[in-house]
Amino acid sequence: MIKHIDEMLKLWAEELQTPIICGGGSGGGSMLGLLMDCKGDLIRGTRGSRVLLDESADIEIIVNKHLDPHLCVIVREHYCNYDSLLEQKMAYCGCSRKTYYDRLHQAHEVIQGMLKGKRAA
Repeated sequence: MIKHIDEMLKLWAEELQTPIICGGGSGGGSMLGLLMDCKGDLIRGTRGSRVLLDESADIEIIVNKHLDPHLCVIVREHYCNYDSLLEQKMAYCGCSRKTYYDRLHQAHEVIQGMLKGKRAA
């Protein structure tokens, strides 16, 4: 794995899992309900994120649109699935431990290359 990409993906996953917050209320999980409760002012919690919003958005686009499907599944399982054990993640992805980490490393390389390419453009 590429350490700084790993850290960025961990923070990106936290961003995905962070709930939208306002003064509370009866939104019940519905975006429309939340907007009504907050009178249109939603403040997204960030837990003091160290990933810039642009980088987080770039990572989201890269994972969703540019990674091969088998790499996207690995990234989402590894970083966003907090409830499963590694063995369960590998079973879901249908690969061995070695293949799982090989694909995760491939995903890191693709993400790193695309982030560098964006900075150069």
